[in-house]
Amino acid sequence: MPLLVPPAPSGTTFTTTRPAGPAPVPPAEIPPERLLYEETLPGGAGWSWSLRRHLTLRLTALENGANVSLICFNRHDLVDRYNMADTLKGQHTAKLTAGYILVSDMGRAMLSITGDTLGWHDAISGHDNAGIVRQKWGERSYQAARNEWFQNSRDHFLMELGKHGLDRRDLVANVNFFSKVTADDEGVMHYVPDHAKAGDFIDLRAEMDLLVILTTCHHPLDTAESYSPKKVKLQLWRSDPPGPGDWCRKYRPENERAFFNSEVLYI
Repeated sequence: MPLLVPPAPSGTTFTTTRPAGPAPVPPAEIPPERLLYEETLPGGAGWSWSLRRHLTLRLTALENGANVSLICFNRHDLVDRYNMADTLKGQHTAKLTAGYILVSDMGRAMLSITGDTLGWHDAISGHDNAGIVRQKWGERSYQAARNEWFQNSRDHFLMELGKHGLDRRDLVANVNFFSKVTADDEGVMHYVPDHAKAGDFIDLRAEMDLLVILTTCHHPLDTAESYSPKKVKLQLWRSDPPGPGDWCRKYRPENERAFFNSEVLYI
């Protein structure tokens, strides 16, 4: 392992230069020898997984209008979890795409976005709950409808948190992959329907051992006429560790510090 040296302090602004040239192009098809796991999640489902460092989680929309709401935690220190505010302000952005990283409460790189076919993922709108679903589409219980019942991200997050000894106090602000929300000059937020098309994908490389929790429920601002969450494919694959010139590491000076903060955990 090379000698780790803390990056020099640096002040940045919205005009700080990004890496030159286009982002690296991820493989459209994961090489079979690198693919470790594959699963299709139906719309309205919840899922949690212990994701090992330097493995990549690929999320693929299987239908137009998919949404994946995601939170994550340091697998070995669960009080260290995804921090939406630090992720966005440290990288001078209100959206996420290739090059950006998800940052923890303790300033550590958690997930790097190493591949993305969309260019915009919502990081500010939160997730839906039973009240939102009821107001938009009514109510349908499991007892009455079995697997066709109406589900929501809040309940799934709480159920998956409980499996790992966590509870509602640990429910943090989430990312909504595959969804796009804009704001007009008055600050009013607008949801973009069917932003993701079937086949769109995003690659998320773990920079530390993580507990990842996600749902495939509706975005909270979804304007769909009927309850119809979309299915998503999950794939885990063996990616290469980030080198000194890694695109995400170099995307912002703040990212280099976050990578360093994660890497010192593994000395």
